[in-house]
Amino acid sequence: MTVTSTTASPRAPLEGVTIVLDPGHNGMNWAHLDEINTPVDIGTITKACNTTGTATVDGYPEATFTWEMAVLTQTRLEALGATVTLTRQDNEGWGPCITERAAIANRSGAAAVISIHADGGSESGRGFHVIYPKVVAGLTDDIAEDSRRLATDIRAAVLTTEMPVADYIGEDGFSVRDDLGGLTLSDVPVVFLEAGNMKNAIDAALLTDPVFQASLADALVAGLIEFLGA
Repeated sequence: MTVTSTTASPRAPLEGVTIVLDPGHNGMNWAHLDEINTPVDIGTITKACNTTGTATVDGYPEATFTWEMAVLTQTRLEALGATVTLTRQDNEGWGPCITERAAIANRSGAAAVISIHADGGSESGRGFHVIYPKVVAGLTDDIAEDSRRLATDIRAAVLTTEMPVADYIGEDGFSVRDDLGGLTLSDVPVVFLEAGNMKNAIDAALLTDPVFQASLADALVAGLIEFLGA
């Protein structure tokens, strides 16, 4: 006699959850300066549609780093059952504008958004920081507290990697801002991760290291799981 099990398969921890990953900048932004310099309204100020981003002294672009990190993180999240939306589909184009990136996340109904970046500060400064939105009436007042919680969980997770908190910007690894369109225009909890300082030699060595990149992707997933209570 054949016995058929009626035990349900274990539910993936992030099944049914939508996450948006926003890899900052784009690989060909530098070739579309007129387009990316077009002013857009982010609710608090007017800013350029996008920027070229920074790079290490050796020429490794921020746009490449953010794309590689987004793909690594996407793979891990999808393995846990999440639906992952990227705000750009490759590293060979330009844009989209910061307004459209926020709109992509809003349309998706995401549970959380992480915009991935790396800073271009003074070469003497080290470390990562997490940016979350200031409370702005009519813009971020409905997501500010959840975004702060997301920032706290992402910071704690990234601290498990070799990258220290920033010693040259922010406060204890946090920064609160109202001048980034990805924050001010979001209708869902959102943070920016500045994963390290590309102009610092020690940080740059980590940011370009596949082993560190893998550990950072693991940390982002762990922080999201903590935030979502999954």
